[in-house]
Amino acid sequence: MRAPSEITTGQEKPSSITRVLRTSLKLPLDIQTVFAFFCEASNLERITPPELNFHIVTPLPIVMAEGTRINYRLRLFGFPFRWSTNISLWDPPFRFVDEQVEGPYSLWIHMHRFNEKAGVTTVQDEVHYRLPLWPVGETVHPLVEIQLRRIFAFRRKAIERILLRKDCLTNP
Repeated sequence: MRAPSEITTGQEKPSSITRVLRTSLKLPLDIQTVFAFFCEASNLERITPPELNFHIVTPLPIVMAEGTRINYRLRLFGFPFRWSTNISLWDPPFRFVDEQVEGPYSLWIHMHRFNEKAGVTTVQDEVHYRLPLWPVGETVHPLVEIQLRRIFAFRRKAIERILLRKDCLTNP
């Protein structure tokens, strides 16, 4: 995973600001079960808020591996757009990284980490992102941050609901 850009000081001005969003979730399940859920790309539609109208465009099933590219359609703040990500790191069942190839951000690198202790798996998400059109794009960052936190909160509840009911391999 690439390191986020450094913010310069002194007389130099940054060309953009890299933000970081971190979340974690503990599930009383083994790492293989949890990772298997994330291996199934179609589960993305199940854990994304419905108002985003999120749809995978890439034909299913998708074989997840380093180099896999996945294309999506969705709406954000009412605007339709396409999003394309590449799996840049694939290390089952411990971690994987998806990076935006095309989409609304100047940078989007999402590291997913999985760690099991005593039958409890911790899922950690770390997203490094930059808004487009710097510095104008920064004016909407508070709204974007609220939206991202809401999306990840929805995602957390959906993952808990699906996996703890053990219906992760059935259709919604």
